[in-house]
Formats: sequence, structure tokens, C-alpha cells
Amino acid sequence: MKKNPLFSIIFGVSVIALFSQIFFSCTSSPSQNNNDTTKAIPNTRVLSKPASSYTDTLIITSPSAVIYNSDSLQLEKIKSINKEMIFESMVHDCFYQIKNARMVLKKQWPQVKIIETSRARYLLFIKADKSKICIDLDTKNDMCGLFLFDGKKDPVLTDMTNIDTALKFYFEE
Repeated sequence: MKKNPLFSIIFGVSVIALFSQIFFSCTSSPSQNNNDTTKAIPNTRVLSKPASSYTDTLIITSPSAVIYNSDSLQLEKIKSINKEMIFESMVHDCFYQIKNARMVLKKQWPQVKIIETSRARYLLFIKADKSKICIDLDTKNDMCGLFLFDGKKDPVLTDMTNIDTALKFYFEE
């Protein structure tokens, strides 16, 4: 089979362009990346989550899985700076990741209390030794997330897509 030289040239240029884009996006300085993180690039996710409209603190003192969601005003702001398809994809991801996390927790770790919030800006974890760890959810750039807390160790932000493994590593160590 004879190769088309035009195809080879176009393919080669495309591959070089792709690698150049990856290289330069990974090697740019942090100051260049953080000039204005409140604006989203039109075809990407939000670069910085808008501030919460709440200032409440949720206090957690027992072994828990704390699921957080953005509040309604945050969601409106995120929606306004993203294309509709991107926003819908983000909402879809959160919905199914949380649904799966709840299912896995109830089935495999029923002793872990599930706490959900969309109206707290701060999570205050109080450990068994009375030490406290406060987390500002405005610093977490995801619309939703999950913290695991066993009451002894520091809480950990968990990858909900890998909840089975995360629960085992966190609660069995």
C-alpha cells in the first residue's frame, strides 16, 4: 500500500503542534497561569470557583464522609462563565460521582456517617484529641467533592471516581 505524502506531512505537523501545546502549557510559569483565574477559557471548566454565598461552618466530630456541593448562587455564576454543554457535563459528573459514593459508602462502610452540605463555606473537623482542622470550601476548585474523616487522622479530600480504594486506604491504615 502506497502512503500519501500529503497525509504524512499533515499528520507530522499535527503531532508536533500537539506536543508543543502540551510542552508549553506545562512549562509556563505559575505567574503566567494565575493572571486572572476568575475568567474561564470558553471551552474549558471553571478555573476558580466563585465565592460561596454562605459563611456557615459545619462541625464534624465523628467518622464521616462529608459530601459538599456548590450553593445555588455559585452554580449560577459557574453556569454564566461556561458554555452550557460544559456546565451540564460538570453537573452530570457531580451527580453521578456523589450517587456512586453514597451507594459504596452505604454498602461497604455503613458505620461511616454521610454528611451532605451545599450551605456551608467552612468544614471544621474536630479530632478525638480535640485538635481542629478548618477547611474553606472556597479554596476547593471543584463544584462538588468528598472529604473522609475518621476522627483521628486529618480529613482527606477524596477522588470520588476511585471511592472504593480511597475508603479502604483511609479507614484501614
